[in-house]
Amino acid sequence: MATKKKTTRQAARTRARAPKRVCILTGGGDAPGLNAVLRSFVKSATTEHGIEVFGSEDGFEGLIQSGKLVKLKPTSVRGILPRGGSILGCSNTANPFAYPTYDKRGRRRDRDVSTQVLERIAAHEIDALVMVGGDGTMTHAQAMMRLGVPVVGVPKTIDNDLAATDYTFGFDTAVSTATWAIDALHSTAESHDRVMILELMGRYAGWIALCAGIAGGADVIAIPEIPYDLSRIVDKVQKRADAGSTFSIVVVGEGAAPAGGRKATLSKGRRGHLERLGGAGAHMAELLKRHIQHDIRVTVLGHLQRGGSPSAFDRLLGTRFGVEAARLCATGKMGRMVALRGNDIVSVPIAQALAAPKLVPSTGQMVQTARAVGIELGQ
Repeated sequence: MATKKKTTRQAARTRARAPKRVCILTGGGDAPGLNAVLRSFVKSATTEHGIEVFGSEDGFEGLIQSGKLVKLKPTSVRGILPRGGSILGCSNTANPFAYPTYDKRGRRRDRDVSTQVLERIAAHEIDALVMVGGDGTMTHAQAMMRLGVPVVGVPKTIDNDLAATDYTFGFDTAVSTATWAIDALHSTAESHDRVMILELMGRYAGWIALCAGIAGGADVIAIPEIPYDLSRIVDKVQKRADAGSTFSIVVVGEGAAPAGGRKATLSKGRRGHLERLGGAGAHMAELLKRHIQHDIRVTVLGHLQRGGSPSAFDRLLGTRFGVEAARLCATGKMGRMVALRGNDIVSVPIAQALAAPKLVPSTGQMVQTARAVGIELGQ
């Protein structure tokens, strides 16, 4: 009986902490399906739960700079479901704990402006934040919670590398776009007897490259989790040529690297910001041209993977995530992130989402599938 009374008191305190006014932001890079999340969250939070919703434009910018905090009503999100990007805008630089500022000489200095964020939250009487983003945004979410701000998280990354959820929205659209690119490269590669290298996003996880490579019928796939032996790729191209296939399609994840080599980067990381990857495809081309006679061309798909209308899967997943995030707010269940487990939408502690990245198992079923259909993985 005592336990039951204690549970009842705890539930009552949880309900008492349920926020009445929340602010939602879309941090980090954009991903197809962001507007689906915003639409469903705003509609569910306002009409079903009576929560007042504000939106912070360009990630945390709306809570740092004046004039970038907007009221969101169901009419604000009308017609946005098929649109790519985010109606609020995204930002990779608006880090409240390392916010870029510049002196008169144009020299950059990162400052901690979290106190300013707290002041704006208090001034607008915001009870909680709903933060939509990847590992960087969830790291900021944890930091805000340590400062006493209640937070609900929604996972967003085309890389699909958050371990707490089976899928993140945006991944399906990115894979579909990459598969389309592989299909398009097949005809031009065959016409000119070329080796076509397609570099794809994904950072340190090879999910986009592996899934798109299998779906598009690539001949070689290089992913970050499996450092590649160049000689195996050379042998694959040569064997195809000997068998009468005078072209090859090579898919390279941006974080892939040769065995014993380093990942290709465009810029180094700094406090609050990860290193910028890029050039993995060009690096492989440089290595290959020393060993094969084929003409080699490199295509970097880049931000095409982030843009465009979201797939039906990403629209549905984003909608389900938004509804669950609104429910967590309404019930006062803070410090949690929504997630997909099997066919169900659940919630997990935000800390669990950051425990470890979800990388491609080098001996997993997806890798075995690629090998079973003759795709060379470089190892």
